[in-house]
Amino acid sequence: MAGSEQQLQFEVADSLVTDVGGTIGARVLSTPGMIGAMERTAAMLAYAHLPDGAATVGFEVCVKHVAAALEGAICTAHARVREVDGRKLRFDVEVTEGERTIGLGTHERRVIEVGGVSTGAKEGK
Repeated sequence: MAGSEQQLQFEVADSLVTDVGGTIGARVLSTPGMIGAMERTAAMLAYAHLPDGAATVGFEVCVKHVAAALEGAICTAHARVREVDGRKLRFDVEVTEGERTIGLGTHERRVIEVGGVSTGAKEGK
C-alpha cells in the first residue's frame, strides 16, 4: 500500500464555502472543508486496500491552508500513502486548484475492525 495514490476532484460550493463571517468580502474554500476533502481522499485510498470487515478512522491532521480557492473553483484533493506501521497509516495530503497549492500536510488513519457491518461501498452501492 505504501506509495499508493488517490485524487478526488471537487467544486468549492455549498458546505465547503465560508466568507469568514463577512470579513473577507468573498466566499472561499473553508479550512474545515479543505481538511474534509483531504481526509475523504485518504480514507477512500485506504479502503480500496483493506480486507472485508476493516475500515479506517482519522486520528491526526497536520495541514497548512496556504491559499484561497474562490467559490465555484474546481479543486483536487491528493493523498499518497507515506508509511504503513501496523494499523497506522500516514498520508501526505494536498489540495490544489490547477497548479496552485491551496493546502498541504499530513494525515494519519488507523485501521479498525467493523465486523459484519457492510456499507456496500466496495460493491459500488
